[in-house]
Amino acid sequence: MSLWASTGVRTAAAGRLRRTVTAAAAAGCAVALVAGCVEHGAAADSGPAAAEARPGGAKDAGDPAAAVRAAADALVRAGSSLVETSMRMASGGTWVTVTGSGSFDYARRQGELTLVLPRDAAGAEEHKPVTELLTSGALYMKDRGAGVPAGKWVRVDIASLPDGNLVTGGATDPLAAAELLRAAGQVVLVGAETLHGTAVRHLRGVADIARAARVAGPGAQGALAAAARGFAVTRVPFDAWLDAEGRLRRVTEHFTYGAKDGGAAMGGGVGVVSTTDFDGFGAHVSFVMPQGDDIWTGKIVSAS
Repeated sequence: MSLWASTGVRTAAAGRLRRTVTAAAAAGCAVALVAGCVEHGAAADSGPAAAEARPGGAKDAGDPAAAVRAAADALVRAGSSLVETSMRMASGGTWVTVTGSGSFDYARRQGELTLVLPRDAAGAEEHKPVTELLTSGALYMKDRGAGVPAGKWVRVDIASLPDGNLVTGGATDPLAAAELLRAAGQVVLVGAETLHGTAVRHLRGVADIARAARVAGPGAQGALAAAARGFAVTRVPFDAWLDAEGRLRRVTEHFTYGAKDGGAAMGGGVGVVSTTDFDGFGAHVSFVMPQGDDIWTGKIVSAS
């Protein structure tokens, strides 16, 4: 059972899509939702990035690099927001996409997303929406399939994931996406734009996962360190849209995911484009963490 569908794929391509997803999972388990395989150019600039990325550290509001590096702190100051996510994976010439929506508390570093999985090649819904709880230490997924009883949660230790949950869950943790920008380099101002009625600055650059792990806030260091070890390509091209208060309104990050034993280096990496939109700052964020019997500890079956 594939939990992804290609944009524009027709019925005749259903078998190809399933083979593509299986191959992508074998190459590096790019997204746990696909195969059920989760079980219980240039480096960023050197210099004062870490200092500038802390509250009050962006000394020059006109400096695009400083503004991007401080985006995570701007989100924490905002407290919370609504989020919309989209994750597209390219493999074998086919794109598959998962979308999500929810809310996130940046001060407490936790939030909830509902992920809508693509329809199959014939247009039918293959899998019900997946609920995810994102915390600083763990990812919880409900209704993820793969042999997990309906209504049960699966808990995954983020530090155990080879990508630090940048792509595994089908959506990048919104604050982790911003923390990655602390290691932004080669930042240029693309121009002034309007996004959903809000005036924004569109900036573009390259972040480095390994360096981000060294300068990130305490709650993100472990996840990014895991990603730095797991990604064959740690350079992450990005586009970021910041409002007048320095808050991210949208960020798009381009990951190349593949095992360090030669997968991505040999051209076998999986391209993943993750986009997060931020709106409704100050939104109330409330959910109940699963406890005890709510968490499935049995066997997780990989999708065929």
